Amino acid sequence: MSEGWDEYAVGWDSNEAVIAYANNAYLALENTAKLKGCRIFDFGCGTGLLTEKLSKTASSVVALDPSQKMISVLENKRLNNVATIASELDQKLINDNSLLSPKFGLVVASSALAFVPDYVETLKLLKQLLNKDGCLVQWDWFKDEGEKGYGFSEQQIKSALTEAGFAECCTSLPFSMQSDGSAMGVVMGVARNS
Repeated sequence: MSEGWDEYAVGWDSNEAVIAYANNAYLALENTAKLKGCRIFDFGCGTGLLTEKLSKTASSVVALDPSQKMISVLENKRLNNVATIASELDQKLINDNSLLSPKFGLVVASSALAFVPDYVETLKLLKQLLNKDGCLVQWDWFKDEGEKGYGFSEQQIKSALTEAGFAECCTSLPFSMQSDGSAMGVVMGVARNS
């Protein structure tokens, strides 16, 4: 999966749509979760546009992406409270990587979960990383039930979060992005670790 994203790394931080998405996600997050002093895990961080914003208020951020080139761009930002992992997330990584313990108060996944091979299994892995009562927040492209392409319906997110064992699952459509004259909605899922 990482090879496909490596080619985007160089120009990612200058893409206006990518910057706007990260800004909007952060604004939605500020109204959803406690960020100040929080230990945060950024799943599928890319070049760290959201990570950089999180690092300003978090106690620490661990940022994971399977693309080494994306991670390299983030590392070059030299954020003093951010540690990076260039890897897929799996049980072995959770068991063996010391950066993944202690657990996190918040896990974020910005436009990442629609690209994983198994959405529910990935949610189960992310749940293991959370403190009790920790929060998971995801943003992905919104699509209607049964629609093709990347993204999720609100019901798909609620069902997957529930199946993965999360509590208090809710969804919203916090913002949309303009593309070729039409608006593409973004769906946000929020759940608590029980």
